[in-house]
Amino acid sequence: MAPKLELDVVDITNPGGHNFILGHSHFIKTVEDLSEVMASASGGAKWGVAFCEASGDPKDEKMPGRKVRYDGNDEAMTDLAKTNALALGAGHTFVIFMEGMFPVAVLDSIKAVPEVCRVYCATANPVSVVVAKMGNDKKGIMGVMDGLCPVDFETDSDKEKRKAFLRMIGYKR
Repeated sequence: MAPKLELDVVDITNPGGHNFILGHSHFIKTVEDLSEVMASASGGAKWGVAFCEASGDPKDEKMPGRKVRYDGNDEAMTDLAKTNALALGAGHTFVIFMEGMFPVAVLDSIKAVPEVCRVYCATANPVSVVVAKMGNDKKGIMGVMDGLCPVDFETDSDKEKRKAFLRMIGYKR
């Protein structure tokens, strides 16, 4: 008989409302490659990366597997990435937290990393992740709920505020 599939919802812990990227990858060198992207693009911004390795034996003395691999240039951002990666516990999942930059500054570079398979979200919104569990050793992300539902159409005043905001943060001239 096949193991039972269970669904759970894991809320991303983000007390500071930081921007983060949640994605899926496929190889142990992910943490180093994502860290290189962040270091190259950060320009003094703070960041932390964590990656849930999905294979190997945790008791292998030469190379223990199934660890949360991590790196970063800031302890708080790295701790947020590690905490959320472990809470998700989904194989080959990565989490990048950042302060002082927006995901748009690194998103194309993240997607271009050869082992990155998918980006689920890049946001500072409250996020809930739907995680499937099968047996004791398998978990995977089924999808994300990013932010809250819209309540109305934007007005002309809202449009002007949106445009002013983008110019204020330097994304439009």
